Amino acid sequence: MAREAFTVSILDALRARSLDGPGVTRTSYMAGEQAAHDLIADLARGLGLAVSVDAAGNLSARLAGRHPERPAWITGSHLDSVRQGGNFDGAAGVIAGLVAIAAMIDAGLQPDCDIVLMAFRAEESSAWFVGRHGGHFGSRAALGLLWEGELDSATHVATGRSLRAMMTEAGFDAARIAAGPPILNPADIAGYIELHIEQGPILENRALPVGIVTGIRGAYRARNASALGAYSHSGAVPHEYRQDAVFATADLVMALDSEWSRRRAAGEDLVVTVGRFSTEAELHSITKVPGQVDFAIDIRSQDVAVLDGMEAFLRASARDIEARRGVSFGLDPFDRSTPALMDAGLVAALQASASGLSIPFLTMASGGGHDAQDFADAGIPAAMIFVRNDKGSHNPAEAMAIADFMQATRVLANVLCAMAGET
Repeated sequence: MAREAFTVSILDALRARSLDGPGVTRTSYMAGEQAAHDLIADLARGLGLAVSVDAAGNLSARLAGRHPERPAWITGSHLDSVRQGGNFDGAAGVIAGLVAIAAMIDAGLQPDCDIVLMAFRAEESSAWFVGRHGGHFGSRAALGLLWEGELDSATHVATGRSLRAMMTEAGFDAARIAAGPPILNPADIAGYIELHIEQGPILENRALPVGIVTGIRGAYRARNASALGAYSHSGAVPHEYRQDAVFATADLVMALDSEWSRRRAAGEDLVVTVGRFSTEAELHSITKVPGQVDFAIDIRSQDVAVLDGMEAFLRASARDIEARRGVSFGLDPFDRSTPALMDAGLVAALQASASGLSIPFLTMASGGGHDAQDFADAGIPAAMIFVRNDKGSHNPAEAMAIADFMQATRVLANVLCAMAGET
């Protein structure tokens, strides 16, 4: 019960520091995210952990092992949120790591190697940045995975300033990130385990508290897509002479939906989202044929062949609609992140831990992206634990039960102790 009370107190403090209407807002590289980092840093120091902040602003809290020269185990997640999101997304994983380490300390356990809790910056960067970027700035910056020029091509939606400027103004060292080498060296890391709320309904619908993740879907994205037609009078221009950007974009959206349905019926793993769709507010009118639509497309799958096939279908459909509707589509730059497999040995260890603790679980894939995939991309063994969460994610109604969180945290702590060789 003491650990549950500790968890609830941290969650309550986080919510109080970032309350925004019905939800919470912890904006990447701004005050809301920083307040959350400050809270976790204070709690970690209170446990006697060695706290540091790297050049990208990521927080590390280190529990010293008997052999600190050996590769360390890392656990954690992120602390930023989407605008008016829920309090558990990301934060649950950071708090789980803190609770697991606190339990080890209370039990007088010392690991053979260091265990490091990390809170990463800007995991929700797709919500807070536009322009060309690959998301997950904190973990990717630390692992040396940022693309060339990404510090300048990513632009913060709240300020209009580049990622480089946002890092610098927040007090961190973007120049160090650009210059290299990576802050996190794979040779110094034994593995990474991340706890996170499930962001879909699967565990809730199957009445299971915990998920063990096998892999994370890759994503192909047109973040800043557009359709350009011609503005004209809504009453005076006949159908055959129009270059209507809305109808053209609607054709493209419905073509994607039909292809998604076809592939899903064939058993392929695929989700497709058109997450933005808007005409120009300064120019649109009920009496105008719309000449421009701005939109975004997010295509995700565990299978690269499916992602490639959907991109080819998207581009072919766009060419066909351009010819029929007299418009032009802009789909580039087109960002691609490939699927990430979780480490088979770690997956098996998490499954064995849950079984040994008599905690029901489901082995499953992750539809959402997470910092764990960046560790996998860097060649570091990575794994994830999901916690059942009702009402979805990225909204104020997230509903993680503390009892489920504690069960998932027990699985995490058990595997960390086993992997780190506690004594």
